[in-house]
Parts: sequence; C-alpha cells; structure tokens
Amino acid sequence: MDIGKLLITVGGLFIVIGALFTYRPTIFNWFGKLPFDINIQTEHTQVFIPITSMLVISLIFNLLMRLFR
Repeated sequence: MDIGKLLITVGGLFIVIGALFTYRPTIFNWFGKLPFDINIQTEHTQVFIPITSMLVISLIFNLLMRLFR
C-alpha cells in the first residue's frame, strides 16, 4: 500500500472516531468497565490500566487490518 493511501485511510478513521465521540459518546461507555480493567483510587492518586479494553481494541484493529489487506 502506498504511504499516501495509508495516511488518507488513517485520517479518515480519525474523523469517523472523532465524529462518534462527538455525536454518540454513549457508544464508548464500555471502555474501562470490562473485567480485568484495573482502576486504583486513593485519596490523592488514581491509576487506571485498561488491560481488557485495550485487548479488545487491538483485536478489532487487527481484524480490520486483515479485512482491508
């Protein structure tokens, strides 16, 4: 794939994701609330490690990349 086409595709994906965040923010409510997403809160500190959410996003991204290959 030519680098120009790749940049246009990635830019288009960013536009679509940005529009979804703007006009349909409830579609991403699952992010960070799956099992094994670690959220540690103390009085002065908060640590958030979205292990399962990032695995799901990685799986979706890999499937899309294989589909459009």
